[in-house]
Amino acid sequence: MAYNKYGNKKVTVDGLTFDSKKEAGRWFELRNLERAGFIKDLKRQVPIQLFGADDMLRTPTGRKMFYRADFTYHDNKLGVDVVEDAKGFATDVYLIKRAILAAMGVEIKES
Repeated sequence: MAYNKYGNKKVTVDGLTFDSKKEAGRWFELRNLERAGFIKDLKRQVPIQLFGADDMLRTPTGRKMFYRADFTYHDNKLGVDVVEDAKGFATDVYLIKRAILAAMGVEIKES
């Protein structure tokens, strides 16, 4: 298993690679919720383009900026789409992207 700079071990389960054991565990919880009909449209590693007040945000090299959600799904009970991050440690970059998404009207559920 490979370690990243925050001490998480990459984990491969059923042919899927996750950044941490926590993320892998949450994926399987969400999969069970989907099978039971509580959620639908479960996806992982979903890119969400970041926008400012006037236009899309770009890196200094001109590339479009994205936040990559660990999971997205539709909560059938609440009737809302959910963006979720299995967060063990909130980096500065994550906090900035979370603030940008909040300004865009997207709230991140942290698990």
